[in-house]
Amino acid sequence: MVDKELIIENVRARYGELARGAADCCGDRDGFASCSVVYDSNQIKDLPEEALTASAGCGNPNAIGELKQGETVVDFGSGGGIDCFIAANMVGETGRVIGVDMTPDMINLANENKVKMGAENVEFRLAQIDKTGIDTDSVDVIISNCVIVLAPDKDAVFRESVRILKKGGRMHISDVMLTSELPDHVSSDMDNWTHCLAGAELTDVYIGRMRESGFSRVEVVSDVPYRWESEENWVASVRSVNLLATK
Repeated sequence: MVDKELIIENVRARYGELARGAADCCGDRDGFASCSVVYDSNQIKDLPEEALTASAGCGNPNAIGELKQGETVVDFGSGGGIDCFIAANMVGETGRVIGVDMTPDMINLANENKVKMGAENVEFRLAQIDKTGIDTDSVDVIISNCVIVLAPDKDAVFRESVRILKKGGRMHISDVMLTSELPDHVSSDMDNWTHCLAGAELTDVYIGRMRESGFSRVEVVSDVPYRWESEENWVASVRSVNLLATK
């Protein structure tokens, strides 16, 4: 049986450590965004180094679908703020971006980055992504980058998504999914939850949860292998998937 509270605490501890490392002289790692081809260099060249260092995604949710001037965007699991700042440039001064993260150290880091950016149309809130506290029917787009995989109750996350989205609102998701079930020794390892692995589900199951929660349309935009350092056969089933969903 999954211990939801233990998973949440372990994930919070892991990403709190990542945030503190990023804030400590820009940390000792490059971060996902700096090493990945999914981010256009023009998107990230003016972002704080700490935001790049703290990035730990599996895709670029802002590249999945269009963001329009004046829209309200919510980032589920906003981390150091990288995807929020990119979205803020897209929606412009008349738009609004809300980053939601359950890790206090990440919220602190994101707010420090916000000051450096002078991003007045961005705010960060300390909350879980299944209990955001955001008004019902108030959001145009939700973005999320390899975060829902960390949630022990994905149905609650998708119900919350549908609740806060306006009719016709969209969700741009980059996440880790599977083509076949993981071996028990992999899925039962608590450390693998914090590495976006043990919480991964079959793509059809994941999409089924979204549809059951109230999304009228879910489209697979891309599906590529997810880099995982192991020579075991099960690794081939781990995928980095981009989804575009509409309420």
